[in-house]
Amino acid sequence: MSIKNIRKEVMQTLEKNIDSFVEKFLIPAEKIWQPTDFLPNSQKDTFISEVEEIRELSKELDDDFWVVLVGDTITEEALPTYESWLLNLDGIHQDPDNGWAKWIRAWTAEENRHGDTLNKYLYLSGRVNMREVEITTQHLIADGFDIGTSTDPYKNFVYTSFQELATYISHNNVAKIARKKGHKALAKMSKIIAGDEMRHHIAYTDFVKQIFKIDASEMMLAFRDMMKHKIVMPALHLRHSHEAKGSLFDDFSAVAQRVGVYTGFDYVDIIKKLNTAWEIDKITNLTPEAEKARDFLMKLPDRMYRITERIVVPDTKFNFKWMLPA
Repeated sequence: MSIKNIRKEVMQTLEKNIDSFVEKFLIPAEKIWQPTDFLPNSQKDTFISEVEEIRELSKELDDDFWVVLVGDTITEEALPTYESWLLNLDGIHQDPDNGWAKWIRAWTAEENRHGDTLNKYLYLSGRVNMREVEITTQHLIADGFDIGTSTDPYKNFVYTSFQELATYISHNNVAKIARKKGHKALAKMSKIIAGDEMRHHIAYTDFVKQIFKIDASEMMLAFRDMMKHKIVMPALHLRHSHEAKGSLFDDFSAVAQRVGVYTGFDYVDIIKKLNTAWEIDKITNLTPEAEKARDFLMKLPDRMYRITERIVVPDTKFNFKWMLPA
């Protein structure tokens, strides 16, 4: 049987437990928080004063912070791209009765709240050029991106395990900065969003853990392949209006590192955490190639840490169209 068919069988085996996965890791719409819970209520007399408070507090946060928050918002809003990609995996199709498709739609629905909340907050802050932000979002969705996984579910679950933890780190660090500046509402909102991301990260790492129990060698090779080619960031194709695809990513990445929201050291730490979560050092009965893959993965964090130490983050003042003129 081909590797592709084996992977499809493994996905179908896991699919039998999909309802328990949904129940364990996702929360019904009626019970989970909604954006309105964190935003000024337009039906109350206090609405204007609450918006004014947000605008005043927002002045205390510098442009670099807002650039990072805009980037977080845009990548959260690009969810249609990710959902359409995941629905093309081997073993998943868009049949309403397909269990994995049910998971992906429910997960996407939860994630959708993040971009919705942050977008409204950016709008109320008065600190950014919302039209430029909206143009970047539209471009990011239209441009799409290749995460290097093809239709391989093993590689895709490595990707989502990694990315959910990365977004947790980013939102959590935004919360810390906002709290230090006295922006309690934004801090609470970002912390709650980070909590969702961590819950989703735990779900995807659990899926991979289940695959390791059934098809350990191929799962190890898929993990190695994803780490060898480096994880593609969702914001890779960021651009301003009238600019080329991806022309903004390096500047945005430099700002995120400078602010300390997401750094090269975070990337290395995620690899280390995934190695630990999947206990790859304890997995037995691997093929010789998978054993080599495991050795590569175990040594990778230290090697990448040494490389990251040599990276110099520029203190250049970048011009983002998202930001209003001073």
